[in-house]
Amino acid sequence: MPAAPSPFRLPLVAILRGVTPDQAPAHFDALLDEGYDAIEIPLNSPDWATSIGQAVRAHGARAWIGGGTVLRPAQVDQLRELGARFIVTPNTNPALVRHAADAGLQVLAGFATASEAFAALDAGASMLKLFPAATYGPGHIRALRAVLPASVPLFAVGGITPGSLPEWLAAGCTGAGTGGELYRPGQSPEATRQNAGAFRQAFMDHA
Repeated sequence: MPAAPSPFRLPLVAILRGVTPDQAPAHFDALLDEGYDAIEIPLNSPDWATSIGQAVRAHGARAWIGGGTVLRPAQVDQLRELGARFIVTPNTNPALVRHAADAGLQVLAGFATASEAFAALDAGASMLKLFPAATYGPGHIRALRAVLPASVPLFAVGGITPGSLPEWLAAGCTGAGTGGELYRPGQSPEATRQNAGAFRQAFMDHA
């Protein structure tokens, strides 16, 4: 089944978990140079509000800047005030999803089961992420695609590598969240650039 279209030009969400405000700008530049236009800073990163705020000011006109590991409505409100365009959740919390959607943010909601997926969609989620994807495997995506609306972008997140990405796309994923295989705290911006290039090439080769 063809994958649903993504709001992102390149449907790979860069996850900079653990990045600090002083390190973030160079990694953002590396990702943008490699064609990424969706970048997530998880809220368990050091001083995440500063990193997201400066990223929105510097790159908000050309990239989607979002917050990840969002668990509480107050975090949604803070992200909206900072100018973030989307949130990413690790779980399905319909009240949180509805709060974010009502605030005008795009929601990439984490789920594992069909019940959780439909609960997130009913609450206003615009995209879904299977998490942790590696635990379930591409076969899980194939089965879910038979019942999920064809228009819903579906991302695999958790354990995705450039080598495994094509299998997830072939199973029906729109794209993926690229985390530990893309960025680890303390690595150089050049390493981020190389990893991003490998993921982008894997996506383009499949496409």
